[in-house]
Amino acid sequence: MLIEGPVECELDDGSVVRSDRFVVALCTCRRSTTYPICDTSHRRRRLPPGG
Repeated sequence: MLIEGPVECELDDGSVVRSDRFVVALCTCRRSTTYPICDTSHRRRRLPPGG
């Protein structure tokens, strides 16, 4: 999900993640190693076309 930045997200454990970028991609699949910021990990888990 793309949102306009800068962004500040509070996680369930109370920690805060900040990004000063003008557009931020938030992870909605929870596969990102930099959650809640998307790192495109979801792309590596897709099946090839027809597979």
